[in-house]
Amino acid sequence: MRTRVKICGLTRENDAAVAIASGADALGLIFFPQSRRAVALEQAASLADSVPALVDLVGVFVDPSEAEVSNVLDRVPLTVLQFHGEETREHCERFGLPYIKAVRMRDEVDLDIACDQHPSASAFLLDTYDPETVGGTGAAFDWDRARVSLPAPVILAGGLDAGNVGDALAQSGAWAVDVSTGVELEPGIKSPEKMVEFCQAVRAWDLHGAGSTAGGART
Repeated sequence: MRTRVKICGLTRENDAAVAIASGADALGLIFFPQSRRAVALEQAASLADSVPALVDLVGVFVDPSEAEVSNVLDRVPLTVLQFHGEETREHCERFGLPYIKAVRMRDEVDLDIACDQHPSASAFLLDTYDPETVGGTGAAFDWDRARVSLPAPVILAGGLDAGNVGDALAQSGAWAVDVSTGVELEPGIKSPEKMVEFCQAVRAWDLHGAGSTAGGART
């Protein structure tokens, strides 16, 4: 099975073009003002114009109001929403788009309970917990904790880069990977070389590593 790749925290059209050319399946735009990778609506709309069919454009939100999400959707043709806060199922569903629900991997988190609260989620993104920030930490969590059977596919995030993504996939069995810090020069500014290397590393795992790992949550 081919591992899906999402490159998140994009703010520039040139970076988006390289991500697409490198083989990314999805591009993440962050609409959370406190994020160092937040994108302005004008930037997002311009970037979206260059995204071809069959590449998902994912809008990332943290506890947004209905008006905030609707305002973005009026301007930017997102195909998937990602909720990274404490949003309810009802709130995530009301926009009529597929959604990813992020779970921050606190030591005490019960994934079954967290995911049962979102039976309509298209995927669950498991990310490193940091009490000081939401996403984009550049730190990994124990990838063995992601080798679980959930009601929707698992997207692995947190501290990934070209050097460790193969090991991360081997340990987690994840269906997809999400990278931001690991392909950056600075927050919001991506490295073309790192994006290419990351996607190549994922494809190398698909060709040579995936068949040697039994079990797991890849569906």
